[in-house]
Amino acid sequence: MTRILAVDDSKTMRCMLQATLVDAGFEVDLAEDGVNGLEKLKNTDPDLIITDINMPRLDGFGFIAGVREGKQVTAVPILVLTTETGEHLKQRARDAGATGWIVKPFDEDKLISIIRRLVV
Repeated sequence: MTRILAVDDSKTMRCMLQATLVDAGFEVDLAEDGVNGLEKLKNTDPDLIITDINMPRLDGFGFIAGVREGKQVTAVPILVLTTETGEHLKQRARDAGATGWIVKPFDEDKLISIIRRLVV
């Protein structure tokens, strides 16, 4: 079964993501910020990661860079899910190692479709 790590400081967003992803048949691990996300990576082996950008302690850019520095998850797709739309931020995320960018609020069907294309 496909395992997804979702990282977002908003409890509401984490709950929405979990409900959407579990309903689509995915296993889901949740983290409340980038520091917690990197900690979770030590005990889980996700097939895909979804992360917010604006988070306390360690933002999405730092989290993505931290993931890409790790040995076991360098090739795991990372989707950024954020309210931000600036092209310079998208480029910064790509430079850090992000695979794609989705703007909140997300369309459930579109999100699931993108995930399925990336983890086939």
